[in-house]
Amino acid sequence: MSGNTGMEQLIPIVNKLQDAFTQLGVHMQLDLPQIAVVGGQSAGKSSVLENFVGRDFLPRGSGIVTRRPLILQLINSSTEHAEFLHCKGKKFVDFDEVRREIEAETDRVTGSNKGISNIPINLRVYSPNVLNLTLIDLPGLTKVPIGDQPVDIEAQIKGMIFQFIKRDNCLILAVTPANTDLANSDALKLAKEVDPQGVRTIGVITKLDLMDEGTDARDILENKLLPLRRGYIGVVNRSQKDIEGRKDIKNALAAERKFFLSHPSYRHLADRLGTPYLQRVLNQQLTNHIRDTLPALRDRLQKQLLTLEKDVDQYKHFRPDDPAIKTKAMLQMIQQLQSDFERTIEGSGSAQINTNELSGGAKINRIFHERFPFEIVKMEFDEKELRREIAFAIRNIHGIRVGLFTPDMAFEAIVKKQINRLKEPSLKCVDLVVQELSNVVRICTDRMARYPRLREETERIITTHVRQREQLCKDQLILLVDCELAYMNTNHEDFIGFANAAASSHNASAQQSSENSVKAGRHTLGNQVIRKGYMCIHNLGIMKGGSRDYWFVLTSESISWFKDEEEREKKYMLPLDGLKLRDLEQSFMSRRHLFALFNPEGRNVYKDYKQLELSCETQDDVDSWKASFLRAGVYPERATEQANGEGEGGTENQSSMDPQLERQVETIRNLVDSYMKIVTKTTRDLVPKAIMMLIINNAKDFINGELLAHLYASGDQSSMMEESPEEAQKREEMLRMYHACKEALRIIGDVSMATVSTPVPPPVKSDWLASGENPRLSPPSPGGPRRGVAQSMVPPASSRAPPPVPAGGRPAPAIPNRPGPGAPPPVRATPGLPPPLIPSRGGGLQQRVGQAATQAAANAAMNEMMDAFRIKRPVPNIPPRIPDRPYSGRLN
Repeated sequence: MSGNTGMEQLIPIVNKLQDAFTQLGVHMQLDLPQIAVVGGQSAGKSSVLENFVGRDFLPRGSGIVTRRPLILQLINSSTEHAEFLHCKGKKFVDFDEVRREIEAETDRVTGSNKGISNIPINLRVYSPNVLNLTLIDLPGLTKVPIGDQPVDIEAQIKGMIFQFIKRDNCLILAVTPANTDLANSDALKLAKEVDPQGVRTIGVITKLDLMDEGTDARDILENKLLPLRRGYIGVVNRSQKDIEGRKDIKNALAAERKFFLSHPSYRHLADRLGTPYLQRVLNQQLTNHIRDTLPALRDRLQKQLLTLEKDVDQYKHFRPDDPAIKTKAMLQMIQQLQSDFERTIEGSGSAQINTNELSGGAKINRIFHERFPFEIVKMEFDEKELRREIAFAIRNIHGIRVGLFTPDMAFEAIVKKQINRLKEPSLKCVDLVVQELSNVVRICTDRMARYPRLREETERIITTHVRQREQLCKDQLILLVDCELAYMNTNHEDFIGFANAAASSHNASAQQSSENSVKAGRHTLGNQVIRKGYMCIHNLGIMKGGSRDYWFVLTSESISWFKDEEEREKKYMLPLDGLKLRDLEQSFMSRRHLFALFNPEGRNVYKDYKQLELSCETQDDVDSWKASFLRAGVYPERATEQANGEGEGGTENQSSMDPQLERQVETIRNLVDSYMKIVTKTTRDLVPKAIMMLIINNAKDFINGELLAHLYASGDQSSMMEESPEEAQKREEMLRMYHACKEALRIIGDVSMATVSTPVPPPVKSDWLASGENPRLSPPSPGGPRRGVAQSMVPPASSRAPPPVPAGGRPAPAIPNRPGPGAPPPVRATPGLPPPLIPSRGGGLQQRVGQAATQAAANAAMNEMMDAFRIKRPVPNIPPRIPDRPYSGRLN
């Protein structure tokens, strides 16, 4: 397939762009515009389309030949062949066979009696000489159905045409034969409806060689008569005789060129007429589209290049075999690790801030101030069993004697047992901190993923050191507890002493006293917000057992829940006085972790509900909320409280046997509670300090001062700095993408320099296509004068100035002959009004304008002659236009 030189010049440009984007792995969609031909039957639409492609392959003939839309997809390929969608897998090499297949497929659907169908024929032509383009050959417009055509054939064909030309990326070739009335061109009317601005419409005038002798279409081709924004292009297609004589396109183009150069009316326009010029115009539209697409592609590439430059900067001068570069890279990564680790712990900001959950120093802080205190409070002890132990201790200390005073040795024995239980939450706090430190080290060594052996060795060295410090820290915490066990400081300023303990034994239990003091302190702090977040309520839905998420706000005095985090619609506010926490069993169908707020005295918490059932997605969230409730003074329920409540009667009976012993037990109980508050406070303060000093700060010092020495001592640095295959591939791919992106930008610059974009022509006055009320205008008729006649349209009736008489027009006769029967009457020109036009049976616009001017001059001469002979003639009130009928009157 050949014949369109302009298209062939565009192919290398598009191929360069495609190759550059293919290397980048980016899909480049130029989306070149479609080209559709619209016109009446036998206007030469298929010939115009065929000439643009440069190859014979479409059916030709008289009458309606194209009876189904033909969607022709041109695809750039190394081989030349054609494929039909309805003949999958079959390749057509002979284009005569392609034409026969189009005819056969048309007859198969529409029959052989001029029927039409809107089912398109899809044809793909592969060739190295074409661009990826879509051409559409549409059936010709017709008004009178023939053969098997439906009654509404005009509406059907128009709907079929609109289906394609209404798309914004479709160029419309409005084809009109030169030997028909251009003002009646349905192709131009349809184009005007979908393209009112005329940006996509190009007028094509065919059959210029078939016009009557003495007429031409010069005014149309010069865009003076019925102008279009993009103007008109005249072409001369092959005749049916030429086609039957197998005249090829090359000879036809030569004959067309000869016709335009030899014709006196078209000689000066020869360079802007003909099929090659039409090809250039359409190819320029493709070039304009490509150039319009380039800025967006350039912006896209520049953004990608800026993104790549940050990552490629470290790879630009990288040589895998250079030991100096490896040593420098290792030092840089260790320094980066030191910086990231310290910033993650200290919270001074990092390039990789976790926005999804707490991590690093923030999580360790939560462990110190929420999780660890909660673990201490959560320590289980059986109140009944504790009192029984105190009673046995007092009796055993008295021995055979009857004790008159409360023995302090019983207090010491019970306190030591309670202090010893502090070891478990302290050691658990160490485990949680070490676990988080391991996560921090793993995150900070992500930058070393390029060198897996270095990363593995670094993590091993740091983790080993942290584990060593972990054991040392645990030993120190155990030593701290042992120090508390070694000496009971009963002279501590916060210790209540025996006198106060004995007095308080008549008022309340130790736990109640501690809780009351916490509540008193809570109220003195004011109603401060402690925590906000979402939780799910499980027993406050439409019916019991329903569940819904609410936004909770926990303060030091109450907990409120809202519809959402905007806190506009408050659902309820629940005071915290007297409430406690209770764990609930996880539901079989739900994975959420449950707990509840309840009143130990059995009162309703909310309306008719004894408890408020809440849940979170993870156990960590539940523990965090429990710690927040603890800060608000809401303590967890002891596991033995319910059992103690049920067995309360038996305890009273047992203790009532010896009132003196009961008073001594209560005194020791209050002393234990007071002293344990002192020890717990000290432990909550010293454990985080010990962990901070012995593990966290030491780990930072180790990474900053000793890690590099351990790495050098661990083995061969060259083997440690070997890249992983995945990282080497990533580096090569990134460098390739970087260079391909730069090459694509260079190609876009070359394309911009090598191509020229033409601006859209300015709008023209094309309101002659807007409605059908304006008079229909025709090209010059055979025999009508072309030279020296007015080339403007007829002035409207409202104009006050008469039309000027052309300079080259025939002069008016001095004394006209007397009009005979059947001749039109002479008409006197009314002052201030234009002379009426006498309609003519034949002739074009220019002939009518010339006749009107000549008639006006004749009427004026006749009136002057009659005034000279003093013949009075009444001036009739004649309308602007009078019917063409014989006149039988005579002058007075």
